[in-house]
Amino acid sequence: MPRAGIQAAQPALRFIPPDYSRWMYSLCRAALPWLLRARGLVHFETSGSESLAALFAEAQSGRCRLLIAFRHPSTTDPLVMAQLLWREVPRAARRHGLSLKAPVHSQFLYDRGIPLWAGAAAGWILSKLGGIPIQRGKLDRLALRTARELFAHGPFPLAIAPEGVTNNHGELVSPLEPGLAQMAFWCCEDLAAAGRHERVLIVPIGLQYLSTSDDWRAIDRLLGRLEDLIGLSTTSSRRPADPDQVLEPRYQRLIALSERLLSLLEGFYHLSEHVPAVDLLERLDRLREQALSVAEAHFQLSPRGSVIERCRRIEQAAWACIYRDDLEELSEVERSLADWAAREADLRMAHMRLVEHFATLSGSYVAEKPSIDRYGEVLMIFWRAVAWIRGREEERPPALGPWRVRMVVAEPIDVQGCSGAYRRDRRGAVERLTAELRERLEAAIG
Repeated sequence: MPRAGIQAAQPALRFIPPDYSRWMYSLCRAALPWLLRARGLVHFETSGSESLAALFAEAQSGRCRLLIAFRHPSTTDPLVMAQLLWREVPRAARRHGLSLKAPVHSQFLYDRGIPLWAGAAAGWILSKLGGIPIQRGKLDRLALRTARELFAHGPFPLAIAPEGVTNNHGELVSPLEPGLAQMAFWCCEDLAAAGRHERVLIVPIGLQYLSTSDDWRAIDRLLGRLEDLIGLSTTSSRRPADPDQVLEPRYQRLIALSERLLSLLEGFYHLSEHVPAVDLLERLDRLREQALSVAEAHFQLSPRGSVIERCRRIEQAAWACIYRDDLEELSEVERSLADWAAREADLRMAHMRLVEHFATLSGSYVAEKPSIDRYGEVLMIFWRAVAWIRGREEERPPALGPWRVRMVVAEPIDVQGCSGAYRRDRRGAVERLTAELRERLEAAIG
């Protein structure tokens, strides 16, 4: 998320109710080809669109409820999902003689923070497309209640990204949040309570962004630009690499880039004063821990759970200081102190935002498979982190595209078959269903 630059306390975040509008859907559908081209997406490969069309036909006839679980490697994923549902599925239906009622659409969960950095207009558009905002890192009862109601009784399927946040990797699935599996079991309960007998199906969707060529010059340009930004430019590192040569020199530059950026951040957090860690991954873990600790100490939070879970709790603690429902009741001095607290919270939250940029780095992703796509993914993580540190989020990196998109509709999971186990052991059933979903998502991008 871009820096908010908070200077004063703000009114409490309100829930933006979903308010689906057919004309907004039509407008966005007409603009979709232009939006995709603007993101450099030029070709779409779809596998399983016929089966998804058949599932939509079942859902529209009242025989099932669909929960679409899509991979979340990029902020472009909503546009790709729109391409799949609005265009690819109707085409597949026509090819196979299936009659689908327009619109072929889904409602969806989205992060309540998006309108904070993308603007209020983004929240309004998402609402008109049927989006349900949810605050991550807390029990957002209103959002969950709304999503639960729409999943069981709404006019469209529900779409959720179970990874929760973008992971920026095309061939790596991040840990899944259990909320999607819980939502599926709730739907089974709600349908049973209403005397309805629809099946509840989870449909895993794999998404991948792949380079349309093997032109390594764009990778070299991005490497060179990053080397410039962090002060690592040398005659040897800037010598153009032969696209046909072995990848080892390029990988050495990537390692040097990683070490230099880590060294700069270690110096910022005074980690270089301690015994240095030899392994890059160990150094990265230590950096993430230190940055999170700075934020957690300010908000008096205990360091519990995964890196992502800790980030979400920090975000909520910061938002509680920034977005308040008591501003009108405060005296002038109290309001000034509230503004001060908001600026402090925003500053401390910045340490967590830094960690978010590096949350999915493993240290071995490129080494395991030194493809042009993996190089690009890791370098783009570095670019976004450096741009964020510099306060230049709007600055565009050297173009790595255009891209082709691979969309794979995996075999759906029939949740009713797990409902008996859910009644006996709710937590265990949610964990097993989440694990099964992860396996199918991994197979869809394998």
